[in-house]
This record gives sequence, C-alpha cells and structure tokens, in this order.
Amino acid sequence: MARELLIATRNQKKKTELQEVLAGWDLRLISLDQIETMPEVEEDGATFSDNAIKKARTIAEASGMITLADDSGLVVDALDGAPGIFSARFAGPGCTDEDNNARLLELLRGVPEPQRLARFVCVIAVAVPGGGLETVSGICEGQILLAPRGNKGFGYDPLFLPAGCRQTFAEIDSATKNLISHRGRALQAVKLALQRLLDTEGWVC
Repeated sequence: MARELLIATRNQKKKTELQEVLAGWDLRLISLDQIETMPEVEEDGATFSDNAIKKARTIAEASGMITLADDSGLVVDALDGAPGIFSARFAGPGCTDEDNNARLLELLRGVPEPQRLARFVCVIAVAVPGGGLETVSGICEGQILLAPRGNKGFGYDPLFLPAGCRQTFAEIDSATKNLISHRGRALQAVKLALQRLLDTEGWVC
C-alpha cells in the first residue's frame, strides 16, 4: 500500500510538478487543499531553509502526517540577490506571475545580458510528526532574458534561460525541466532523505 506524503502547498502547478518528479515511488501525494483546516504558515524566515523547515514542521504537527515543504525562489546577481525569498510576492501583495515578471524586467532595464546572471534555488524540508527532519537543496544556474518566452511552467519560467540551454523553463517539456530544474534536483535528493527518516519503519520508496 502506498504511503501518504503531505505536500505543504496549495499551488496546483507546483503539485503537478512534484507528482511528475516523484512518479514511480510508492507514494500517495496529498496537498493542503485536500485536508480541512490546516494553518496558514507565514513565511517570515530569513532564508529559503528557514521557511521550508517552518512549513514542514508546522504542517506535520497539525496534520499528523509526514510532510514535505519547499521554499524556492529566484536569485539575481544584478539585484543583490533579489527577489530571493520574496520571489512569490515581489510585485506586492496579491500579485500575479505576470506582475512579478514585469517588475523584474523593470528593475533590470538597461542591464546587458552578460550581467543578467541568476539562479533558481530550492530548499526542501521533510518532517515526521514528533520526529525527525531532513533538508535538501537544489540550484539551477542561468540568466534572465530581455523578454519572456514560452507559455509553460509558472512563476519566472518565461524569463529564465538555464545555463547551456537554448530554451527557457517555459519552453522546454516538463520531463526535461524536471531533470535540470532546482526543484527537480532537490527532489532527487529527497528519496534518500525520506529513507533516512523512515528506515526504522521498514518503508522503502
């Protein structure tokens, strides 16, 4: 029987991406929108790791389920690391992906392409209720384009060109993205983290 793993997100696109990467594991993924009355976790940490750990711990204790939480964002060198942990709300409260992309392009106006270096960062935390915690991370280097390209993915994907690629995250197919993306790379390490947490229960992913 598949073991249940709670994904601490209500973002359906992120859930779909996680399902694709974790396909083939003996897991039944559940998201927050499938569970009643889960607390809203304020992402007030100073780092991606702080936020991921807080979400995983809080939701694991509230739900009684093994919980996976991530905090991801875009780090742009020319903006001194912004938007960073504020990536999802870079353009202000209630902003859309399009708003955030427009804000990023506005701040990078006049910055030449060689100086538009950036990377996506993802930190994933897995917490067992009343028990252990593991964190893993993934990074994908690249640069910010002068204009968006593609209509796949979400967030800053249309503006992000991964190093060594000719297509943005919003242009490549999901299988390729899952191999090279920050979240895909972090998830490849999650299996070992889960196993370390659960080996005493004799469960194998």
